[in-house]
Amino acid sequence: MADRGVLHVSVINVDSHKLIAALSEELKKESEIKPPEWISYVKSGSHNERPIEEKDFWYKRCASLMFNSYKRGNVGVRRLRRKYGGRVQHVVHRSHHRPAGGKIIRLALQQLEKAGLFEKQKTGRIITSKGRKLMDEISKKVEG
Repeated sequence: MADRGVLHVSVINVDSHKLIAALSEELKKESEIKPPEWISYVKSGSHNERPIEEKDFWYKRCASLMFNSYKRGNVGVRRLRRKYGGRVQHVVHRSHHRPAGGKIIRLALQQLEKAGLFEKQKTGRIITSKGRKLMDEISKKVEG
């Protein structure tokens, strides 16, 4: 009989910031996942004023994509562009939401596919059992 006092640690129960940071460190070890050479020169979307200055942006974005797919299931580039987008600040008229750039998201998903962590479906991409297992292991390390 199972012990009722033991809590099962899940990706959903762990602090997402800690999980994404730990997962990005793990993704650095994957040979298929590496930032493109142009990533330090581009903005992540039209809503940003400056290019990306964060050192480990690529690995954090890949980890965040995995986290979102774990939570929501099937994800597509259009939905992710809306999620990672932001507000454009206007001086004269109201602010409007702009989607993030699709190239960064698409290339990150393609690299995660090559690593075997995602697979392409008819209507988007979904995290594989290997990706789920990796995230479950990391969530146990973060919580424990």
